[in-house]
Amino acid sequence: MAVKIVNQILSKSFVSTSISDKGLLRHAVKALRFSYSPYSKFKVGAAVLQSNGAIILGANIENASYPLCLCAERTALAHAHMQSPSIKIQAIAIVCKSASQILSEPGYPCGACRQVISEFESKQKSPIKIIVGNVSMKNIQSFDSINFLLPYSFNGSFLKES
Repeated sequence: MAVKIVNQILSKSFVSTSISDKGLLRHAVKALRFSYSPYSKFKVGAAVLQSNGAIILGANIENASYPLCLCAERTALAHAHMQSPSIKIQAIAIVCKSASQILSEPGYPCGACRQVISEFESKQKSPIKIIVGNVSMKNIQSFDSINFLLPYSFNGSFLKES
């Protein structure tokens, strides 16, 4: 597997010809090490799979002013867009890890991240698979589109002039 360092702090880009849900989740687990979560001690890692086989990582970035925190999903999606804006996103995998408890259930994207995933689906006119799991890889769930997690999203059609 070829490894190309994209950003030493937030993400790395990997190239894959074929990857399973578990394989993409393993990349999300790798992203946990980039989490900056000194306040909550709750790490989130994300891995975005692009249609060209590239895998872009993202991690949550906290801030003492909580509204300024960044979610792992949004850092990965933004980085994927900045690196290759015309390349479609096929899937995103999300993993959470808490310093205070063992998480047996997967963590799901927050509402803001669901809306951002919806925007990317709309932009590329194709669904993005959402894969959620835990570090132990024992409880993995996947959804073929964000529409399963956010059925009534706000979208650009509401903003078009008549």
